[in-house]
Amino acid sequence: MSELWPEAALDRVDAVVVGAGVLGLAVGRALAQRGLETLVLERAAQIGSGISSRSSEVIHAGLYYPSGSLKAELCVRGRELLYDFCALHAVPHRRCGKLLVATEAAQLPALLALAEQARRNGVDDVQALSAAQARALEPALRCEAALLSPSTGIVDSHALMLALQGDLEAVGGCVALGSAVGALRRQGELWRVEMEAEAGGDEGESFAVLTPRVVNAAGLWAPALARATEGLAARHQPAPRYCKGSYFSLSGRAPFSHLIYPMPQAAGLGVHLTLDLGGQARFGPDVEWLDGVSDPDALDYRVDPARGERFAAEVRRYWPDLPEGRLQAAYAGVRPKISAPGEPAADFRIEGPAEHGLAGLVQLLGLESPGLTSCLAVAERVSALLD
Repeated sequence: MSELWPEAALDRVDAVVVGAGVLGLAVGRALAQRGLETLVLERAAQIGSGISSRSSEVIHAGLYYPSGSLKAELCVRGRELLYDFCALHAVPHRRCGKLLVATEAAQLPALLALAEQARRNGVDDVQALSAAQARALEPALRCEAALLSPSTGIVDSHALMLALQGDLEAVGGCVALGSAVGALRRQGELWRVEMEAEAGGDEGESFAVLTPRVVNAAGLWAPALARATEGLAARHQPAPRYCKGSYFSLSGRAPFSHLIYPMPQAAGLGVHLTLDLGGQARFGPDVEWLDGVSDPDALDYRVDPARGERFAAEVRRYWPDLPEGRLQAAYAGVRPKISAPGEPAADFRIEGPAEHGLAGLVQLLGLESPGLTSCLAVAERVSALLD
């Protein structure tokens, strides 16, 4: 296709970011604030309509992740950056804290191990609570013991993304909606970013832009874009693994002021109770691996109301007085995993030229939770890799 776009006819910018979720916007903001003419390309008709719009909106403290992992490092760093950013930009948020609970005696050793893991990760404010101490904070809670994480909070994710976009545009950056990137190809020393207009564009109309720096922050589409990146070795093209998580909301108010988390499960953190900024409770996400799905556009985000019975059983482990019939199917998200069922959860893969050997390219692969919490720290990392 190179003959369609001779270099002299193409627009050129200093940096292109593919994807306008919370990570792409944070990265674009960081690059634009360096004085780089930055273009963020988004396939959808609005920002943050993918993974970023379907999360728990939790600001994680960094308790769970293996010491030395990018997840641990960037979550702890990103948490404080995010609280500072939200305060400075008046983004609605609250440092409400959470209780991580052991609901049976057999879980107590794992609970203590998580407290040690948190301390190794630099989370030094975690407090071990007895059952009585936990109930003093949350009388409706049933548990054998708990960990209190005061640094955990909640945030309005859409307001956060609007604030990131505002900062990006204030220094000359631009977000182009309805621009699906199909391939990244080399053109001399530059990257040619090839795309098609989707929302509102002429059918079949194609575009390209040249840049010395490109960031693949395409979320669920990131592995496909890696496969469509010229010169990228197969080991840097992980197969996508889609893992759906459904949420149920509670009709009426919940008798909790903290987030309540059970012990983590394989592939997720269990059916936990989170609160929005209005105090409304929701439960989830659960874990549902989607077999045979290779196209993110084919994902089914509908929530099966029949899953509510299992949700209720899980919730009653820590809230035995959950009233009958109060759970309502809410929404679902899909985790952008790059590890298969039964495998250990993969760390974030933030791969720059030192890893794949291609100048000016950074890939963000498998950035599931705590991606929202880590967004500003990820942006720091990516900016440094593109220096």
